[in-house]
Amino acid sequence: MAKRLMLVLLLLCCVTYSLCEEIQTYKLTRGNLSVTFTNYGAVMTSLLLPDRHGKQDDVVLGFDTVDGYKNDTTYFGAIVGRVANRIGGAEFELNGQMYKTDPNEGHNTLHGGAKGFSDVIWSVENYVPTSHITFKYDSFDGEEGFPGNVTVKVTYMLIGENKLAVKMEAKPINKPTPINLALHTYWNLHSHNSGDILSHKIQLLAGKITPVDKKLIPTGEITAIEGTPYDFLEPREIGSRIDELPGGYDINYVIDGIAGKHLRKTAIVSEESTGRKMELWSNQPGVQFYTSNLLTRVAGKERAVYKKHAGLCLETQGFPDSVNHNNFPSQIVNPGESYLHVMLFRFTAH
Repeated sequence: MAKRLMLVLLLLCCVTYSLCEEIQTYKLTRGNLSVTFTNYGAVMTSLLLPDRHGKQDDVVLGFDTVDGYKNDTTYFGAIVGRVANRIGGAEFELNGQMYKTDPNEGHNTLHGGAKGFSDVIWSVENYVPTSHITFKYDSFDGEEGFPGNVTVKVTYMLIGENKLAVKMEAKPINKPTPINLALHTYWNLHSHNSGDILSHKIQLLAGKITPVDKKLIPTGEITAIEGTPYDFLEPREIGSRIDELPGGYDINYVIDGIAGKHLRKTAIVSEESTGRKMELWSNQPGVQFYTSNLLTRVAGKERAVYKKHAGLCLETQGFPDSVNHNNFPSQIVNPGESYLHVMLFRFTAH
């Protein structure tokens, strides 16, 4: 009887917390593109790209070991959720009921709470080293304060010899719930250990932003950026006007066009000395442009020390704090409905 009870408890523990999953690393390779992952946080740990002369470099910031990701406060390369970005006051109302989420950034919730999707062990549902890998996580009712059980899947796919697609899917099981997943990769197209990204050129196909207060919570406004330091409608160096902002860029851009099933070009990033260029498409309404303003001598992989502005993030997403702003696109997904977030990266070097 005692053995049977222990077995039941162990199975419940595995289902609820994914503790029975072994933490491993995985690699996808096709042509000149090579990407590695771990099922801890469904993290992208490295991405090797050739420059114009064929020299391969790792262009994403990260750590040498999984333990680095376990103790990470930067969200290097992780899938973040259940709700990415910030929830003001760590609370929201849904169908007349108030929900309190984990306040892990002052009085606010950031990237799903203290133990969001970036800090759980995902199972691997499908893995073909030359093609794709699918990670799965079953989020439970009440996790970090969010309602309902949700099944989440993230698939990384290599397409052709120079494209990486990321498909994030989620299905609520028994309750309506907000869902907003994001990939939090830090990019440096010169190489992860080459210094800052201020000389990178970027074009953001977005003419508006959602302004924020001092705690980076949206005010609810949607404002045009033409002529301001946020204006990247034409390509220019990231550092060209960064000194006009407190700390650097950390803002949600409203992607031009209508969000939905079709992918829209979102951003183009280039690095002159290597000739590398990264183009990004997405089906989401917003993209968070972040210039790693808070990195302070983080010990990274290959003995790198990551300092302020060592990488840039382009996190396609729903608008931050949408659960508290009726004029923002809704993030509420009901049972029987599906959440779908697609990103497509195209890498070249000239």
